[in-house]
Amino acid sequence: MQQQGLSVLILEAKNIIGGGLRTEEITLTGFRHDLCSAVHPMAADSPFFNSLPLGDFGLKFLYPEIQLAHPFDDGSALHLFSSIAETAKGMGADADAYLKLIQPQVKSWPDLQEDVLGPLHFPKHPLEMVRFGWSALSTAGQLAKRFHTEKAKGFWGGLAVHSQLPFNYPGSSGIGLILLTVGHIRGWPVAEGGSQSIADALASYFKSIGGKIETNHAVKSLDQLPSSHIVLLDVGPIQLLEIAGNRLSSFYSWQLKKFRYGMGVFKIDWALADRIPFTAESAKKAGTVHIGGTMNEMAASELAAWNGKHTEKPAVLLAQQSIVDPKRAPEGKHTGWAYCHVPLGSKMDMTEIIEKQVERFAPGFRERILARHTMNTKEMETLNANYIGGDIGGGAYNLSQLFTRPALRFAPYRSSARGIYLCSASTPPGGGVHGMCGYHAAKKALRDEFRISI
Repeated sequence: MQQQGLSVLILEAKNIIGGGLRTEEITLTGFRHDLCSAVHPMAADSPFFNSLPLGDFGLKFLYPEIQLAHPFDDGSALHLFSSIAETAKGMGADADAYLKLIQPQVKSWPDLQEDVLGPLHFPKHPLEMVRFGWSALSTAGQLAKRFHTEKAKGFWGGLAVHSQLPFNYPGSSGIGLILLTVGHIRGWPVAEGGSQSIADALASYFKSIGGKIETNHAVKSLDQLPSSHIVLLDVGPIQLLEIAGNRLSSFYSWQLKKFRYGMGVFKIDWALADRIPFTAESAKKAGTVHIGGTMNEMAASELAAWNGKHTEKPAVLLAQQSIVDPKRAPEGKHTGWAYCHVPLGSKMDMTEIIEKQVERFAPGFRERILARHTMNTKEMETLNANYIGGDIGGGAYNLSQLFTRPALRFAPYRSSARGIYLCSASTPPGGGVHGMCGYHAAKKALRDEFRISI
C-alpha cells in the first residue's frame, strides 16, 4: 500500500516489531534464541518477500547441510535434502513411492504457488490444482499408505505434525506436503542473526519508502486510532470482536465467535555447551529435526493434544540454528529450540517430557544444557496476543477453516464494516512467515477503497 503512494502507519503493541519474528538473549549472554518462528522455507519461497530487496536491508538466509532429519530408535535417520533424488535414495524400498509423490508437486509448484497461498478462488491451473488437492486434502494417515516401510511413514508423519491437526482429519496432509515441496525448491533456511532479521529487514524497507512505525501502541478500540481512510488489523477473531465489535454485523460477529482454535504449544530454548549428540550422525548436521519415532506414535500424540490430553511421548519439532549460524552462540557453544503440541490453554510443564524425548535419540543431551527458557501456552499468548491459548497458527486448519478463515465470505480479508480489514494468520493462507495474508488483504483493500489493482 505504501508502494502505491498511500500514507501508511503501522502501530505495534510491543516495544519492538516482529510478533513471532523475535530473537532475544533469554538464557545466557551471547545466546540468541528465536522466541517463536525459527526455520523459514515459506519466507524463502514467499512471492511477496521475493519481490522486495530485503537483502539490501540486512536479510540473509543460511542453509544447513541437511535441511531436515528424522531419527529413529535404531540410530538411523531419514533426511530431506534439496535434491529429490538424494532424498528418495535414502528411502530405500520406498524410493519410487517418494518420487511418485513429490516429483509432480515440485514440477507444478510454480503454477500453483499463488493459488495455494491465497483465498479460495477458481485456480489458474485447475487440473494441476486438482492433482495437488487430491493429496493435500487427504488425511495424513491416508497419504502414509503410499509408503511400505515404517521409516518412510515416520518421516512423513513428522512433516504432517506441522498441520496442527490429528492425522485422521482431512487436510492434515496439506501443510506437510507444501513444506516438503518447498524444501526441494528453496530449502529450509534460518535467518542470519535470528528471525528478528526478517522483521527488521521488512521494517527498514517499509520506512525507506516513506512508511511510519510506532511501537508501544496497543490498540484496544478503533476509537484510539488516528483519523484514517481504512484500517487493517493483524489480529485474530477474538481481538477483532473486542476492537471493532460494535461496528460489525451480527451475522459476521456470530461467524467469528464460532471460529475454532487448534492445539497450543509448549516451547523450550536451550543454551548448550556443544551440539546435540544425536546417535544418528547425520542429524547433527540438520537444521531441523523431527523427533517422535514412528507414524503411529506421532499420530497418537497429536490426537491426544487435539482432544485435550497430554502424552508422555509427544512429537517434538526441534531446530539447531547455531550449526549453520555462528552468530547465535558464543564460539564453541550452541543453541537448541523445540516445541510440542499440547491441549489449547494447557498450563502443564512439559520440560521433562520434551527433554526425555530428545535424550531418547541423543543420549547425553541433558549433560550439555547450560541453561533453558520455557514458555507454556499462556506465556506464548503473552508474547504475542494472537497466539490464543498457545495456538501459534492463528486457528485450526480443518477443512471448514482452510481457505475461508475466519468466516465463510467471498472476501475473507474484508470485515462486515466498511474500511475494516483483517490481515492476520487467521486469514488465508494461514500461519507461517510468508507475508501472504497481509499481501492479499492489502490488495483487496486497494481494489475496494482506492480502485487500485496490482
